Amino acid sequence: MTRLNVGCGDSPTPGWTNYDNSPSARVARVPLVLPLVERFGLLTTQPREFMRFARAHDIHYADAVRRIPEADRSVEVLYTSHMVEHLDLDEAKSFLREARRVLIPGGIIRVAVPDVQYLVNRYVTDGDADGLLARLYLTRSRPRTWLARALHLFVGDRQHQWMYDGRSLCRLLASAGFEAPQVMPAGTTLIPDPDPLNLSERSPESVFVEARNP
Repeated sequence: MTRLNVGCGDSPTPGWTNYDNSPSARVARVPLVLPLVERFGLLTTQPREFMRFARAHDIHYADAVRRIPEADRSVEVLYTSHMVEHLDLDEAKSFLREARRVLIPGGIIRVAVPDVQYLVNRYVTDGDADGLLARLYLTRSRPRTWLARALHLFVGDRQHQWMYDGRSLCRLLASAGFEAPQVMPAGTTLIPDPDPLNLSERSPESVFVEARNP
């Protein structure tokens, strides 16, 4: 059965099917595009490097809010890390509908997001309000140059759209129809034979929640 890492970024899971919505991941798979980008120095360093990385690690493009390119009830496990917070609530619900569509009955979803409780507790300890706002990634600078505006139109807003703690993420999964969502301590899982999945990705700032598809 298929296992997916959706929104993998630069942390794909070896042996799984890895998807990302980066435009770089999309164009990296088009024949001759990457060699042309390399030869003529098109794009800035970061997207060029991710194009190379996506091609080398067989990362596929998917806009998972609209459609995950897998058949109905064909996926055993779906994992996503630090992706859902980049979706607004309507987009998050659309993504979870897609996750339910592709997961088999009893299939497991594992969601990792930044833990707003962890960030708030850190603020209570250090009293650094500027640090809290920076770590939340909810603020954004207005694009001031024509190049920055064009890039914003092409890439979109990469900041966070919503934040969760364990309870609110469980509520989100339950509202989407998943069964028995629960917070999982870092390093633990209900997934059978989880290797090579990183069960502690970006811990301790992350909260991990798993649930089953009915």
